[in-house]
Amino acid sequence: MLEIKDLSVQYGKQAPTIEHFNLSMKKGEIISVVGESGSGKTTVLVYRLGYMIYCKNIMPEKILTLTYTVAATIEMRKRFAGIFGEEMASRLEFRTINGVCAKIIHYCGVRLGIKPYNLIPDEGFKVKLLTAIYQHIQGSYPLESDVQNLITLITYAKNMMLSKKEIEKLGNQEKIKLLEIYEMYNRELSRKSLMDYDDQMVYALNLLKSIPEILEYFQEKYQFISVDEAQDTSKVQHEIIRILGGKYKNIFMVGDEDQSIYGFRAAYPEALLEFEKTYPNGKILLMEENFRSNGEIVVAADRFIQKNTLRHKKKMKAFRPNNNKIRLIDIKTRKGQYKYLEKVVTDCENETAVLYRDNESILP
Repeated sequence: MLEIKDLSVQYGKQAPTIEHFNLSMKKGEIISVVGESGSGKTTVLVYRLGYMIYCKNIMPEKILTLTYTVAATIEMRKRFAGIFGEEMASRLEFRTINGVCAKIIHYCGVRLGIKPYNLIPDEGFKVKLLTAIYQHIQGSYPLESDVQNLITLITYAKNMMLSKKEIEKLGNQEKIKLLEIYEMYNRELSRKSLMDYDDQMVYALNLLKSIPEILEYFQEKYQFISVDEAQDTSKVQHEIIRILGGKYKNIFMVGDEDQSIYGFRAAYPEALLEFEKTYPNGKILLMEENFRSNGEIVVAADRFIQKNTLRHKKKMKAFRPNNNKIRLIDIKTRKGQYKYLEKVVTDCENETAVLYRDNESILP
């Protein structure tokens, strides 16, 4: 049996190890690990995959590991392969939820002899279609920002599984006829036998709910489900995970509601807060020690994040010592900001990063 490295090699004596989780791997092992940034959540998930395979003799083909983006799936697979080898990594599935949904739709098409809808060709197609629909319903030509806002609202409606009433209410808040636009947009896609990326999840969920043999096939295929960055997962995605894991009830997710920044894309961090309600036999484990940043940053960040109201009660502690002090630079104007940064760059002898709020901020 392969000996699994202790995480303390990377993180020190206080690091979370597999033993902390007392994983029995019996039916019904539903765990949510909630931890602050830099606490080692993803590392624990990767080591747990190895533990499942080498210590609990679980077939890797029965494990599905989900994360938010394609880049994140590639990175996680790389991390696993670096520890447990490329051969074993090739037997595991690392996917986005959209990737799994595409697989469900394709399988259903082959099994039932139905040709599934194609994905829309590109974003330009969606922009052109929504521009025409907006003109028709609103009676005016939309700005580029109007169309982008429409795309965001439609994504939000589908991911949050909003009812017609809720979509209408959202449209009233935005002062547009959103429900009419939304319904015409879906009709046009259907007429052209097309779907967008959000439809992939809606259709896959409907297939799992309405066709028992499809659900049974994927429940048997994915008996163990691991989810990274759970705070970025949308409501419809959480529902897909819940249904897929409904038979064997082996669900392991890591995330942190404090780190959720994708609310405009319908991220649903509330799922972490409602975890015990959704899974009455589930367990929530907290990881409160930060191994990434120096003590000064951790103390300041914790003091700030404690202002959040919708969160698990947790307090960040620093593993690293207090090294560099945080300095607050008081600058009155944007021009003054650029002058200060120019001086920093001129005098800089160390590797330095400048973090900025959005892409527009970097243009000057």
